[in-house]
Amino acid sequence: MPNVADDALAVEDQRAPEDLPRVPDDQPETPQDPPGTREPQPETPDDRPAGPRDEPGTPQDEPATPQDPPGTPRDEPATPGDEPVARDGAADPTGERSAPQGSPDAPTASGWRSFPRRFGAAFGALPRRITDAAVLAFALFTVIYHAGFLAELRPSVMFVSWLWCCSALAVLAVVLGVVRAVRRRRAVPTPPAAPAGPAPAGRGRWWWLAVGVATTGLGVAAAVTAGMGGLASWWVPTGLGLAASVGAALLARRAWLARTGPPEPAATGWQALFALLVSAGVAVSSLYMARNSKDDVFYLGKSVWVAERDIVPVRDFLFTENVAAPLSTQPPTASIEVFAGALARFLGLHAADATWFVLLPALAVLAVLALWRLVHRWAPRRPVLAFVVAITYLYLVVGSDAALGTFHLPRLYEGKGMFVSAVVPLMWVYLTDWFESRSRWKLFLIAALSVVATGLSTTSAIILPLLVGSAGLAMLLVGRWGAALAAGVAALAYPVGGVLVSRLVLGPVASAGGETQFFDAEGTYRRTLLVGVLGVIGGLALWLAPLLVRARTPRLLAAGAALTMSVLFVPGVLEALADASGVAAVLWRVPWILALPGLIGILCTVRLPRLPWVSRLVGLIVASSLIFCFATFGVPMWSRDSFTEVAPRPLWKLPQQRLEIVRWIEGLPREPGLLLAPSTLMRVAPVVSSRLRVVMPRDGYLVEYDQNSDFVRDRLRLAAFADGTAIAPDAEVKASIERLDVTTICVYWVNLEAKATLKRLGYEMYARRFAPGSVRCFRQP
Repeated sequence: MPNVADDALAVEDQRAPEDLPRVPDDQPETPQDPPGTREPQPETPDDRPAGPRDEPGTPQDEPATPQDPPGTPRDEPATPGDEPVARDGAADPTGERSAPQGSPDAPTASGWRSFPRRFGAAFGALPRRITDAAVLAFALFTVIYHAGFLAELRPSVMFVSWLWCCSALAVLAVVLGVVRAVRRRRAVPTPPAAPAGPAPAGRGRWWWLAVGVATTGLGVAAAVTAGMGGLASWWVPTGLGLAASVGAALLARRAWLARTGPPEPAATGWQALFALLVSAGVAVSSLYMARNSKDDVFYLGKSVWVAERDIVPVRDFLFTENVAAPLSTQPPTASIEVFAGALARFLGLHAADATWFVLLPALAVLAVLALWRLVHRWAPRRPVLAFVVAITYLYLVVGSDAALGTFHLPRLYEGKGMFVSAVVPLMWVYLTDWFESRSRWKLFLIAALSVVATGLSTTSAIILPLLVGSAGLAMLLVGRWGAALAAGVAALAYPVGGVLVSRLVLGPVASAGGETQFFDAEGTYRRTLLVGVLGVIGGLALWLAPLLVRARTPRLLAAGAALTMSVLFVPGVLEALADASGVAAVLWRVPWILALPGLIGILCTVRLPRLPWVSRLVGLIVASSLIFCFATFGVPMWSRDSFTEVAPRPLWKLPQQRLEIVRWIEGLPREPGLLLAPSTLMRVAPVVSSRLRVVMPRDGYLVEYDQNSDFVRDRLRLAAFADGTAIAPDAEVKASIERLDVTTICVYWVNLEAKATLKRLGYEMYARRFAPGSVRCFRQP
């Protein structure tokens, strides 16, 4: 806190001459010590003059401290309650600055006493250091990958170069850390920052209280009408939510302008230990949770291709041998699949082993720590409780294919899962730090995180502009246009530049690929924030959390995100955005800007003024009620309704019977050419080996090709033939087989019609697999 004695002296120097203490007439004035010009010095026995000068109240006396009124003798002992406790770097009552702990002037025992505090502070910063280091490391690999991609370097060379660069940067970081630590020990400590001041009182206070009450009511009404669905037209929750978000923005702006900035919260060692233990538990559970995703054929198939061939596929690698045009919706800007493949090649593992058993647990730790950092940074109180609620939400609310829990643990190895689970929370943390500190290092972290987002998913080119735009809008409300502009340039330059370059090289996104599906505002809300009780909770997090988060920057940013999302939920806005961008298929992901699990956890930080114990009890009741609703109305991650299985041991995240059949087919003697098998088996084949070429890895990727071409029609015809759903005439089947160069055909034993057709076409059965999974394989004699 500020030095009160110095403030008193400053006030005394400003008094009028007639108010100053006068020298008694019988006391001669010393020329060399005129009144008011002598600096107060610590007295020693040799310096104290004798005689009348020892009388209190003379000008030669030292200025009295606030604890000692003028005229009090210096040798009078002060009461224990009046003596303030000296802190590191704070001024003591005598006006002398105490030596900082750990300095040569400080007592030796104080260094040992401060060790637990210093160790706790260092351990509390461990989640921050881990996530920041991971951001910088993957951003570096993404930059190396993009540069090496243009230079046609092999992924193994990129990976080794990245390891050398990381080693050099790690040594540099250690050296700089030691230098900073030495400078910090030698530097003169500064007094602690003043705490945040209360909101000013006045006649407008009651008006703003009414605004807060009205905003709360509007937010609750919007959440109920939007979450329950069917209660009213979508315009009703849209209007209520927009009004609530405007009220939250006005309240956040007033709080920003009326209060001083609180210091950045520092996590304690116990809090960090709890977050690390939770992240370790989530990492272990990731080994046993298996969710079969159709997108694995692309994401993991690309990693398998890189690991086995040590090249980055520039063109199509699923239907052809890097020959056909690539998918326009999946430009080769993402680096996460290449990183997984290069990691597998470096470790001598299969790409699936490296992804699911090495990379996925590490990603789970980072995602949990990113969520912890957001909750701790934004929660005004009880961050551990809010963190527990957020993690519980991710585990118990999974069911839907678009639920945020689905994109967390079961799909973190896919770039989009890591983007929404880790990049979005960290971006809000970095933006908060930047707007509060204006540190160039924080701005650099924003730029590095944008590079990470580019390397994870092309979705970043859509979500990041909305997220950073909402933050910039919030800062413009308080006149911080310079900080908003700098953050926007740092966060958007690399992702937008990557998209522009890829589009110039590969051409625009195919209309069929970008418009395969579209969800309007109501459908987007129900798909991501869900419906029913869970939808109401999601609405409360959207429209009420800005009233609960930490004051100033967090509250302002949360209000900006709520206002942006409320505008996007207005009917017609998403349609206009789809027409302008041409990527209507992924616009249902725009609620990802909210970091919803963290906001839901912050709901339990509600506080009742002047009732601390009651507030804690209410927080526990809210947290318990939220968890009860998650367990009652949600579908947990381990449920079969979430398309997730819990394995007894770490296994590949594929149906095990299909995996065994594909491995059996891979071991058969086969002629060069394509493999025709049931569709469920052909989706597994690219994950097993890039050299096991199949007719149709996934039918959904054919939408970008000419639907009237033989390239598409032959594959659809033969896939239906192998599945037994539609058997074409023998002549059409034979023509398709010859055009695609199919040399091996495997069908289930129960597909009698397909087996009869193959026998009529002159094929012979040369391999059979008995139950479970009875399969018959045919080839030309």
